[in-house]
Amino acid sequence: MSGPPSPLIENYLREAGFAHVATIGRGCKLVPKLISALIERWRPETYTFYLPCEECTITLEEVQLQFGLLVNGFALTGSVQSADWGAVCYNLLRAIPDNIYGGWIEMGWLRDTFPEPGNDSTEVERIRYARAYILEMIGGYLMLYLSRNLVI
Repeated sequence: MSGPPSPLIENYLREAGFAHVATIGRGCKLVPKLISALIERWRPETYTFYLPCEECTITLEEVQLQFGLLVNGFALTGSVQSADWGAVCYNLLRAIPDNIYGGWIEMGWLRDTFPEPGNDSTEVERIRYARAYILEMIGGYLMLYLSRNLVI
């Protein structure tokens, strides 16, 4: 995601509950020293910041509030098994990546395969692009897997 979403897919993002996530980081000034200080105090095994005054744990509810994600019903947890991840990709995106790593796909493949739709694009092309954009948001903001640039 090199920039804000195309206006042509904003309605699809809103329908999927991801419109607010698409605004993350837009217009924010990053302070590297503050980020470094927080990283030094972070303990990933407990999801806790150890600060001089007290401990601060981040809950899923806080993440949901910060990102503006809709939470309806029960949380989905656990692993998903599929005998044919290519078929899953084709069903949702109408394209199959060359490399699928146990359900993970490369974010670069999403960017290369789904260019931003033009004004003359069809509704199907816009939906496919919106789905790819949502996957990029998941891989880029919500469920980072930095070592391989993949999204599940």
